[in-house]
Amino acid sequence: MRKFVIMGAQGCGKGTQAKRLKQDLDIVHICVGDIFRWHIQSHTKLGARIKRLIAAGQMVNDEAVEEIIRERLAQHDWNFGFILDGFPRTKTQAEFFLESYDIDAVIHIDVPDEVVFERVLARRLCSQCGLDYNLIYHRPAQEDTCDVCGGKLVLRIDDNEEGLRQRLQDYRTKTEPILELFGRKELVIQTDGRKSADEIQIDIRAQLGLS
Repeated sequence: MRKFVIMGAQGCGKGTQAKRLKQDLDIVHICVGDIFRWHIQSHTKLGARIKRLIAAGQMVNDEAVEEIIRERLAQHDWNFGFILDGFPRTKTQAEFFLESYDIDAVIHIDVPDEVVFERVLARRLCSQCGLDYNLIYHRPAQEDTCDVCGGKLVLRIDDNEEGLRQRLQDYRTKTEPILELFGRKELVIQTDGRKSADEIQIDIRAQLGLS
């Protein structure tokens, strides 16, 4: 069984790398952002609260995040392991996780702030089917229109300069420092997020001994 946490600022490519590892290792990709979006789209009480916080560029509180993680991992559908994407984001969340679960490694994808802004502000989401696009790497055949369902492509509610600036500051001050906490107990590997997706995947696998 393989259990990983993947970390990095918005737009670093966590989702892309996590999905590749999921497919090849037959592990479950647990994306906290996707769970948040499900709650928002399903109009749950938690979703309404998350939507307000995200729109304001603020982080979801520790209690709500820990509850979501506990419930998701309790499903035990990860027979061969999991890769956790978008968690933990604070020292409190990291301490909760380390007290409750064992992992094999933390994967940190490092990118400078200017690259984060360039990539994130180019992201688009299909308003109908939810397919992700990026105007730098994955442009639709027809402008602002989903190739699959024809839905209108829109910005995510939190993909604006003001919200991104706040989220990036939160990441640098609250999330990045917990790598030191993980490093006391777990294997932490670093990879350069400015490289191509293929190069990053090769580097991750080499450092994890999977190549």
